[in-house]
Amino acid sequence: METKMFKRGNGTSVSFNEMIEIIADYIAVAPNYEYEITVGTDSQSHSRTKFVEVICVHRVGDGGIFFYYVEYVNRIRTLKTKIIEETSRSINNATGLIDEISVKLIDYNIDIENLNVHFQIHCDIGHYGKTVALIKEITTWVESLGYEAVIKPDSYTASGIANKISK
Repeated sequence: METKMFKRGNGTSVSFNEMIEIIADYIAVAPNYEYEITVGTDSQSHSRTKFVEVICVHRVGDGGIFFYYVEYVNRIRTLKTKIIEETSRSINNATGLIDEISVKLIDYNIDIENLNVHFQIHCDIGHYGKTVALIKEITTWVESLGYEAVIKPDSYTASGIANKISK
């Protein structure tokens, strides 16, 4: 993961380690807020499939920051394959993310035990449309790995931010 170069919401490129530092700095400035750290991926298929992976830090009631990574692959034609790949990419980004952020916050002498941080994986599936048949399979997969799975209409990282960038 460290070889990926993410972009901030403002378009500047950052490494994985720089992203972790920026996130930790963002939380350390206002540790008394509630935070939602969410990971989500969306894709669009045309001649190739464009995947957009997003990591978002929402300071509840006071905005947020996000980072994204774009990759083009050979066109994926089936919806189930796309959804599985999107979810897999989100899981890969989530793996170790909270641990890395926690280590950096400890370096800043932040009491991580008293932080109000919720970590979620946002899946681009929902009760309406063609993805309804995948809800149980995808959410069970995500939850079996110890993550909270969020679906549409609440999965704003995948169905909002990533979707907008993937267009």
